[in-house]
Amino acid sequence: NIRGLLQAEIFGNFLEIGEHLLSEGYKDAAAVTIGAVLEDALREICKINGISTTKPNGSPMTIEPLNTELAKAEIYSKLVQKQITSFAHIRNKAAHGQYSEYDHAQVELMLLFVQSFSEQNLGS
Repeated sequence: NIRGLLQAEIFGNFLEIGEHLLSEGYKDAAAVTIGAVLEDALREICKINGISTTKPNGSPMTIEPLNTELAKAEIYSKLVQKQITSFAHIRNKAAHGQYSEYDHAQVELMLLFVQSFSEQNLGS
C-alpha cells in the first residue's frame, strides 16, 4: 500500500543519513539517527500486529517497552529482543552525551542490524 511504501522510503532515507554521518566520523549523531529509525520500525511493527504503542497514560512507548511487547507476542525471538536492547542502549548513551560508552564499530553493527531488521520485518 502507499503508506507502507512511504514508510519504507522514509526509513531508507534516515538510514542513509545515519550511514553518511557514520562514514564522515559522526558516530554519535549516527547512533541517534539510526536509533530513531529502530524505534519507528518497532512502532510500525506493533501497529501491523495490533499491539498498542502507547502507555496507559497515553504517552508513546519508547524502544524498550515496544521491544518487550513484540517479543512477548512472539513477533521475533528473545535473541532479537536482546540485540534490540543492546542497540537501544547505544542510542540512549548517544542521546545523553555518554559518547565514550560505545565506539564506531558498535554503531556500524547497529546500522547493519537496523537495515536487516527493517527489511525482514517491514520489507523496506
